[in-house]
Amino acid sequence: MDAYDLVVIGSGPAGKRAAVQAAKLGKSVLVVEGRRRVGGVSVHTGTIPSKTLRETVLNLTGWRERGFYGRSYRVKKNIEGSDLDARLNKTLEHEVDVLEHQFQRNGVRTMEGFARFIDPHSIMVKSPDESELIIQGERFLIAVGTAPFRPDYIPFDDDVILDSDELIEMPRVPRSMVVIGAGVIGIEYATIFSALDVQVTLIEPRESFLDFVDREIIDEFVHQLRDRNMIVRLGAKVTQIVKDEAGKVVTTLEDGRSIRTEMLLFAAGRVGATASLGLENCGLAVDNRGRLKVDPKTFQTEVPHIYAAGDVIGFPSLASTSMEQGRIAACHAFGLPMPPAPAYFPYGIYAVPEISTVGMSEQEVKEKKIPYECGIARFRETSRGQIMGLDSGMMKMIFSIRTRRLLGVHILGEGATELIHIGQAVLNLKGTIDYFIENTFNYPTLAEAYKIAALDAWNRMPRAD
Repeated sequence: MDAYDLVVIGSGPAGKRAAVQAAKLGKSVLVVEGRRRVGGVSVHTGTIPSKTLRETVLNLTGWRERGFYGRSYRVKKNIEGSDLDARLNKTLEHEVDVLEHQFQRNGVRTMEGFARFIDPHSIMVKSPDESELIIQGERFLIAVGTAPFRPDYIPFDDDVILDSDELIEMPRVPRSMVVIGAGVIGIEYATIFSALDVQVTLIEPRESFLDFVDREIIDEFVHQLRDRNMIVRLGAKVTQIVKDEAGKVVTTLEDGRSIRTEMLLFAAGRVGATASLGLENCGLAVDNRGRLKVDPKTFQTEVPHIYAAGDVIGFPSLASTSMEQGRIAACHAFGLPMPPAPAYFPYGIYAVPEISTVGMSEQEVKEKKIPYECGIARFRETSRGQIMGLDSGMMKMIFSIRTRRLLGVHILGEGATELIHIGQAVLNLKGTIDYFIENTFNYPTLAEAYKIAALDAWNRMPRAD
């Protein structure tokens, strides 16, 4: 029977960072991964594949050059699934190779197999060859991630009615597509396929979506989607999904309308991949979506020596925050003091166009009754935007009138997930509008939008005569 200081179940961002951190503290660490190779959901079906697919589509379609050369401009005329798959395979192979090297370099042992608790300090690992091994751990981290929510009323067929994991495992380019669910995953895939000139219909049963994002940004985002002929149906409930005799998917809505497409993606939520862990044997229970409850500061579960991190604990379900959660959990598990977490972290949505946000939205500022002013910058106002041929994209900044401090930054458009880090740094350092007005930005850059938006807000802020 093998024993370790820390046993990590899952090798995604949270599991990887926790394992390496514990190893650097001189602890014996085992990572158990159910897949053939390490990386977890993030590397194999989630973050890395979807962002790689996005980059492939933007390159092959010539999307970034269409501002100059027109909507019909394409780098490759006929784009097929094999074109998308080629870059995916190359990228994933590199990611796995780097991860395996990190584990090896830090002395982290990895094991392929499915883990199941048999008591609070022991798991049974069932290997692909059906052999079983009992592993003991002083401490555990559960970082198994999530799986697509697959309700019984959706007739998944592994062919044209798919979940997000199946879509990325065998990418194809249909002529038309329905996406059910306007969460982050649904929005990303709907806009990626729309950039391929696929006729996409996005269906969301609620009247709004991405409610944590500033409403002005979402309004502009929806306008851009509809401007490129993507159909967005909010407040639309699906009553029936069937395949007709021609193999097309017919989606019927509550209002009687029906949509006939070549493919349907169901992306309305994910569930924690905890069903097979035998959590009842270690004193843990999950919620109705298979997620574990933890202390948000330490990531301890209700069983103190068992931690959980990453998507399996729910919001915000980001690779970036999952890494930090794993690191904090490992440090706490072995008594290393941790500084307080930053008040704000950036949220990135890799749609086409990108959305990124940090800090408070205008709605949140209003709810807190903070006197504020907003500044807006359009990317087309910057010289860099003109050079790139951008006719859309915007930055919104929110400042406190009383303290002049930055309260939030919200960006829609090219490079949004990169640009947001300037705002993140100023926000967490409690910076004010004066930083943006007094400092010089490289010219020409999209980062100049910070100065333009700050001056826009400053022009309307009250000043003593």
